[in-house]
Amino acid sequence: MSPGRMVILDFDGTLADTAAVIIRTMQATISELGLPCRTDKQCAAMIGLRLVEIPSALFPECSIDGDMYARTYRRLFHEFNTEDAVKIYPNVIETLKVLKSQGIILTIASSRSHASLAEYVESRGLSSLISYILGADDVNKGKPDPEPVKRTLQRFGINPEEAIVVGDTSFDIQMGRNASTRTCGVTYGNGSMESLSDADWIIDDFGKLLDIVSE
Repeated sequence: MSPGRMVILDFDGTLADTAAVIIRTMQATISELGLPCRTDKQCAAMIGLRLVEIPSALFPECSIDGDMYARTYRRLFHEFNTEDAVKIYPNVIETLKVLKSQGIILTIASSRSHASLAEYVESRGLSSLISYILGADDVNKGKPDPEPVKRTLQRFGINPEEAIVVGDTSFDIQMGRNASTRTCGVTYGNGSMESLSDADWIIDDFGKLLDIVSE
């Protein structure tokens, strides 16, 4: 069975370059809430987690209300998320069009809210290409738990071995592995070669996904 009947995609750092606006918002949130200073690199390492889960991971020494952190972050993100703050990576649109024409089911499983994800999918011209999206508030457990993948597979009646999870962080790769799918890491986002080492494939250009799906 082909491993690419369905492709489950991460959004941040895989389809779109959101790192700058995310880190800027995280630093502003940390400042407003009076939390201990963290470097941009430390903040970037949290990308892929749900907002409510970030405080315990980023500030294990503190007792922080995850919901308060998430509310503050979302308010500030709305302020910083200007029209030109987020751009789709090279070769993403073109590659998705080819995959769609080949009958591949394209979906997104993201750690951002459903509303935010849906807005990006619409405004960046992805609506006609993506068949299904799952945001952080659509699941009980986020990455690296397999729930987002399992729910997506169940919706379309796809077996795990027929799907590939594509993402830029270890959270994405582990989510796919936990759901028994194949996985593909992309190196141009927020992860590293080392953090993606458990992936079945690692690519440095989204367009190379075509070679994997056709294997």
